[in-house]
Amino acid sequence: MNFMAVISVVIPALNDSAMLTTCLQALQAQTRLADEIIVVDNGSTDDTAAVARAAGARVVVEPRRGVPAATSAGFDAARGSILGRLDADSLPDPGWVAEIEKRFHDVPDLAAITGPATFYGANRVVRRLGEALYLGGMHWSMDWLLGHPMIFGSNFAISASAWARIRTTSHRDLPKVHDDLDLSLQVRPGMKVEYDPDLRVRISARPFDSFAGLARRVYWVQTTLSANSKEKSLLARRAEFKDWERSHLATDPTFVGEEFGTSAEFGDTEFGGAELGAD
Repeated sequence: MNFMAVISVVIPALNDSAMLTTCLQALQAQTRLADEIIVVDNGSTDDTAAVARAAGARVVVEPRRGVPAATSAGFDAARGSILGRLDADSLPDPGWVAEIEKRFHDVPDLAAITGPATFYGANRVVRRLGEALYLGGMHWSMDWLLGHPMIFGSNFAISASAWARIRTTSHRDLPKVHDDLDLSLQVRPGMKVEYDPDLRVRISARPFDSFAGLARRVYWVQTTLSANSKEKSLLARRAEFKDWERSHLATDPTFVGEEFGTSAEFGDTEFGGAELGAD
């Protein structure tokens, strides 16, 4: 992959026209513009689709409700060799697209890249607690369980070839799962996932608007893990990754394993946490 790679950015959206407007403005201010922006309208009754078209984005309609279905539809429709992913409330740094291109150029076998974010909105205490506990704890625990960095739905990119390998095993028909955690669980041994602290976005603190909304997101972690454990033990899956790492190290002494984002990185840096999912 080279610096002339075609980069598509996919944004699932449901009645999110106001936040989508600022997200698309942030993409228009990139130092390296995306080659294609796809907004997946997941059944909006507001002017989400009109806002997307006015900004020059391509609108894909996905009537099946849920972020997993919407994300999958966007990736399937994308023309790029690299597929970026944001939520409607994501505000990427001006160098976000350029950083994606650079990392895929520098690491030719890279399957996916993910990075941190900070919350905006709410008060400072809520933001910091959310970043340190909700997101920091999520990433710390899931990184360990997965055996590789968890792909973070509000801020990641995946190669089109990697998506082609795992698209049929993702649970796109289950609306009550975290699409990013589910996608992370489809990654196979040998597929390199990298955490990049320079791939930064800001995300709305709206998960903390109500206890019910936060509880729903936490519950979806359980439903995601349950759906995947029915197909293969999560610990057995982790063991496969670790066995592959040990095998690779035995044949390549320069191999140093995956790069992990720690809970401290997600909670204590300037950009350090974000929402899982667009709903």
